[in-house]
Amino acid sequence: MPATTDRRPDTIAATLRAAAKRLNASDTPELDAEVLLAHVLGKPRSHLHAWPEKTLTAEQRAGFEALLARRASGHPVAHLTGRREFWSLELAVTAHTLIPRPDTEQLVERALRVLDAGRPLRVLDAGTGSGAIALALARERAHWKILANDRSPDCLDVARDNARRLRLCNVSFFAGHWCDAVADDSLDALVSNPPYIAERDPHLDQGDVRFEPRTALISGPDGLDDLRCLTAAAPRVLRPAGILLLEHGFDQAEAVARLLKEQGFLDIRQHRDLAGHIRISEGRKPG
Repeated sequence: MPATTDRRPDTIAATLRAAAKRLNASDTPELDAEVLLAHVLGKPRSHLHAWPEKTLTAEQRAGFEALLARRASGHPVAHLTGRREFWSLELAVTAHTLIPRPDTEQLVERALRVLDAGRPLRVLDAGTGSGAIALALARERAHWKILANDRSPDCLDVARDNARRLRLCNVSFFAGHWCDAVADDSLDALVSNPPYIAERDPHLDQGDVRFEPRTALISGPDGLDDLRCLTAAAPRVLRPAGILLLEHGFDQAEAVARLLKEQGFLDIRQHRDLAGHIRISEGRKPG
């Protein structure tokens, strides 16, 4: 009796099963395998489920094997494909940019909820990286003027290319370190996901972050240097009643609340991520 198609080692289904076993050190082995194979085939992931019995060519198998080996050694999937989805936007990412995380979508959600959707606001995404936050806000609020800065020319190149490819024209990019190049009283809101990991944190030697730029991760001995900089500069650049929204580490909520209070912010609120940790803090400038 001939072997069934499902047992052939070169079908999509069989290839994915074998790949997931090799990636058992990943938190999401099945997803990683699907994303990489879809990338090699130039198809959406839905194609893999629609045609599980389809056989791969030798060239496709070789391409997938090369990516699989790099993923098994720890390289982030986003670096292998050059893409990461954020807020339903397909963003290009490189080794120069932080890989956008799903948790940061909650920062976007909070900004959309707390800021007045009916007014043409000026909002800065400070330290934009790949442009994820700025482009998500630009997509949802076409009448807002979104500003985005970064001190890395490489990051700005990636962010600008993402904006052009996504045809988002209401966002402007400029070079600058946090608020140094921002005019006084010029913003209705300042939003940022800055570096917030302590320089000796053991997590820096684990998982995907091993391959990400240290400048996008580390912020001094306690991880708070950039958060201190942002909370100190925000009162100067925000208009009266302007809003500051910050993402931070799961164990930094008390410290960030204290920084906001020290700078005179009112209506301080903090919000939990899907795991129940406080990861977003906000405050309003008096006015």
